[in-house]
Amino acid sequence: MPDMRFALVASTAPEAQAALQRLQRKYETVAPEQAEVIVALGGDGFFLETAHQHLHQHIPIYGMNCGTIGFLMNRHDEDDLPARLSAAQAEQLHPLRMRATTHQGEITEALAINEVSLFRQSRQAAKIRIFIDGIPRMDELICDGVLMATPAGSTAYNLSAHGPIVPIGAPLLALTPISAFRPRRWRGALLRDTVQVTFEILEPEKRPVGATADFTEIRSVGRVQVHEDESIELTILFDPDHNLDERIVKEQFVS
Repeated sequence: MPDMRFALVASTAPEAQAALQRLQRKYETVAPEQAEVIVALGGDGFFLETAHQHLHQHIPIYGMNCGTIGFLMNRHDEDDLPARLSAAQAEQLHPLRMRATTHQGEITEALAINEVSLFRQSRQAAKIRIFIDGIPRMDELICDGVLMATPAGSTAYNLSAHGPIVPIGAPLLALTPISAFRPRRWRGALLRDTVQVTFEILEPEKRPVGATADFTEIRSVGRVQVHEDESIELTILFDPDHNLDERIVKEQFVS
């Protein structure tokens, strides 16, 4: 099989920039718009930036870890890169689509590969009503915030907020409260990936809330609707011995 055309992109971190220069000297590369694969050098944050930038171009992305955790990345090894790309296994992901309306009526839409999060903006706890497919399921959640995570994002902030880890490929989304005060014992829910979740902010002027979809932040929202956008597909590539399913299983047994 002929080597596939690949592009190299890197974060501004010194380690990633040094790796970029070495790889450019070692391999023949192309521009991202001409590539069959984009190799992203950096950490998980840069991987998400790269994925967002090329989300509508349908180009698979292979991450090489030059950061710290690198959950979405492959190990940093600069040898035999074309062979690794040819042997890599693909995982398909669908992003969340957020439609946020401020209490002044302004509407913003954004995509999230990891999660959509709502946070209180002041010292006052947020009060949020939650609808699932138009049906009110929680009349009042008093909290610091709440988030909705994809399977890929379930091991990120969702896990830090004590939400469940969702295996890649499972048709589920995680709905997780952030420091819930009432109901005190509510730990969230696992929902089918076909649902639409609506968050209605109660007392928005007294208790302002912001909404974030990965890198897009909207202040002073009054209503936020979230659903998985099946029309958009992101392909992530992993080494066969370092695939995402295995890492998600391992993460659930870390002490």
